[in-house]
Amino acid sequence: MTAGAPAAEASRRRSAGAARAAAFFLLWVALMPSAKLPDVAVGALAAVGATRASLRLLPPQAGSVNFGALLKFLPHFVRMSVMAGVDVARRALHPRLPLRPGFVVCPVGFPPGLARNEFASITSLLPGSVPVGEEEGALIFHTLDVSQPVAQQIAAEERALAAALVTGVGLV
Repeated sequence: MTAGAPAAEASRRRSAGAARAAAFFLLWVALMPSAKLPDVAVGALAAVGATRASLRLLPPQAGSVNFGALLKFLPHFVRMSVMAGVDVARRALHPRLPLRPGFVVCPVGFPPGLARNEFASITSLLPGSVPVGEEEGALIFHTLDVSQPVAQQIAAEERALAAALVTGVGLV
């Protein structure tokens, strides 16, 4: 670790705190029917309290979001969500209920934390699979049909989401 690392960490934490405080205060202002001084003062105090709790419960992590790539990912996400619903409905309404349930361990490159949790949430909308646990370097998925290429689908989803995440820049 370099000598400037603690200073950089403190700077990132201050930056994240300022961004969160501003967001909490703007939310307060949007919800208030008036902008009277007492309301603004209470909103500022509420924003400070919410920011402190937020930073304690979810510390800032290295990384950021590439919004252009995220917007490109959105139609894919919606398409996969619809396909998941159709697939589950088809299986549920099929007279023979074509199921071969089981568990599949899928290696993932996202480290434990916010990015991996977001990835697990997104992949829960894939057709016929849901993340149920994790182990070192992998997520465990319950799937409705183990004969399907679940691991390959998960790897493709990881590549698509990884394009929207940029590591090494402060993430609030």
